[in-house]
Amino acid sequence: MTDTTPHVTPKQAARALGVSESSLKRWCDQGLIAASRTAGGHRRLSVADVLRFTREHDFPVVSPEVLGLPSVSEATPRTMSRAASRFAEALLAGDEAAARQIVFDLFLARQRLSVIFDDVVAAAFRRIGELWACHEAEVYQERRGCEITLQILFELRRVQVRPDPAWRAIGGTLEGDPYMLPHLMAELVLREAGFHASTLGHSIPCSSLIRAVEDEQPHVLWLSVSHIREGLDLVGEINALWRACAARGVALVVGGRALTAPLRRRLTYSAYCDRLQQLEAFAGTLLASLKQASKSTGLRGR
Repeated sequence: MTDTTPHVTPKQAARALGVSESSLKRWCDQGLIAASRTAGGHRRLSVADVLRFTREHDFPVVSPEVLGLPSVSEATPRTMSRAASRFAEALLAGDEAAARQIVFDLFLARQRLSVIFDDVVAAAFRRIGELWACHEAEVYQERRGCEITLQILFELRRVQVRPDPAWRAIGGTLEGDPYMLPHLMAELVLREAGFHASTLGHSIPCSSLIRAVEDEQPHVLWLSVSHIREGLDLVGEINALWRACAARGVALVVGGRALTAPLRRRLTYSAYCDRLQQLEAFAGTLLASLKQASKSTGLRGR
């Protein structure tokens, strides 16, 4: 995905936060909110930087619609279980606006993406899967729900602060695995944790992933395994990826519902995460270690 972060004027940002324009400009002068200038000398603020300020300083967004985001709805439940239920209902009904509202209300309430994805998005799709198994939901409803959620993920990425490119992560799925949501959610969680994460896409041959590790020289390769194609030597391919990663000091992080305990016992990897909150914790620890090492050596990134 390419970065197309929208921008606003200081006046618009001030309206969104419910403060005076002079206060907003003072925060810019203090370096609390990054600002660029147009050719005419006028300040412009990225929506991502405004939201970063609100999350880091626990500052409410009173008029998110000024930033191009959904207005805050009092109807959105703040408990994760209720939000998951409402999100599932919205997806089944094909109500993109309601689904978007739920996710962005939680995001604007400064909830971490890993929590939203684990406890709302993933929980909602588990519920939809249960309904399908009982013949109470149709395949088209699940597929449409996936498309709606993909659009929400793309929009979340647009308002994320661009991470430091010194700390890189790449990832995707193996050949024959078409599931996009898990690895896209992993990308956003890694970005929020401070990695310059970029998804390579889905259904990528192992040899091509190894080439990506060689060419891109990331610090992390994440692999989501939701489906194993018939005839695929999953153990052989993941262990080959591990050898390629280990030879270059790259952490291999795996996850996904298809990685059963018996399979995992035959694999080698740096970390296994069955929840995105675990991925977030691992990424935070790894990034702190990388930054500490860079201080000792005077080198940053690759």
